[in-house]
Amino acid sequence: MQTIDLVRVAVALVAGFFLGGIPFGIIVPRLIGGPDPRNIGSGRTGGANVSRAVGYRWAAVSGLLDVAKASVAVLLIIAIGGNDVARVAAALAAIVGHSRSPFIGFHGGRGVAPATGGVLVIAPLILAVIFPVFVIVIAVTRTSSLGSLGASLAGGVIMVVATAVIPLAPIYYVYGVGGAGLIWLFHLDNIQRLLSGKERRLGRSEPPGPAADRTADGPR
Repeated sequence: MQTIDLVRVAVALVAGFFLGGIPFGIIVPRLIGGPDPRNIGSGRTGGANVSRAVGYRWAAVSGLLDVAKASVAVLLIIAIGGNDVARVAAALAAIVGHSRSPFIGFHGGRGVAPATGGVLVIAPLILAVIFPVFVIVIAVTRTSSLGSLGASLAGGVIMVVATAVIPLAPIYYVYGVGGAGLIWLFHLDNIQRLLSGKERRLGRSEPPGPAADRTADGPR
């Protein structure tokens, strides 16, 4: 049973939250003179909405930066000697910071990109398993939110099973359930639209401007 180093856990929570909160989905469009993604489409700051604002190439740049900021948060905690509890705290805090960024009025994306960044450092083999799930679900359904929900659920289940079977430190039960739970929490409006059949699919046209129908919100 691991002891909890409260100082490192506190550092992990603060670092994860503020690094996760860096709004690259706004910074990248602004640097290239593009529109603020909060004023179009879904109004979110993640990859799917950034692509509507400035195209897929720059959306990929902001998405990779969103992945990297969570990885950096976890690597920072590793560098200062944080144990599994602190690493998990940093990874989860980065998801929250991304979705409730303190730099843009506690708004943001859905948490998928920083969740990917955290898994990339903590459990890269699990990422190798869930990424195909993400791609296949989107390819079959043409619905990015379903890909995010399906992949996060698969990742959470695999983490819980791995924690029990290998076994891993008990904190990874929290990571498996908490990471997936946060992503599902930040997708509640998508889930409501999926249940009502109103979720927008990839490839459908959408009128520009702030008055556009904000019915699609994919991975961010």
